[in-house]
Amino acid sequence: MTQASPPAATAYTETPRSRCEFYRRTCSLPTVIDPATGRITMKAGMVGAVMMPADLARRVKTDLDVRGVTPLPIIGHPRSNMWTFLVRSDIKPIGEPENVARLWEARVVVIREGDIALPSPVPDPLMVRTWVSPAISAFRPSGSVVLHCALGFLPGRHLR
Repeated sequence: MTQASPPAATAYTETPRSRCEFYRRTCSLPTVIDPATGRITMKAGMVGAVMMPADLARRVKTDLDVRGVTPLPIIGHPRSNMWTFLVRSDIKPIGEPENVARLWEARVVVIREGDIALPSPVPDPLMVRTWVSPAISAFRPSGSVVLHCALGFLPGRHLR
């Protein structure tokens, strides 16, 4: 009698569709796939973003980690050395011109509308995105808290 060999294991290959489904179901991110490129994007709205240089972002991340504001979904942009924090869209307009100038000088950008690109398993030489700290749930920190923390590390008066 011959014994049948077990079926060969199939390696799991992640696709833009499977990643997009993960973002939607597990992380509650309103993602879509560009069929031509495999890029995964979402419209800013209920989810916003705060983008800043990686050096400042590392300090912000460390401070928020110490305070227990986790998990922090952070996208890295290796070519530009920038990080993007995915946040709740609760950032009020900054009234003080001095703080607007400090953020502008530090290259801190608040994304309230438009497209936000997320990491995709399809290589794209024009738009490299990686997870510094991956989205693993629907939790996103307050955008106001992230912005206030960033301002705390910048020279000048602190945001009130």
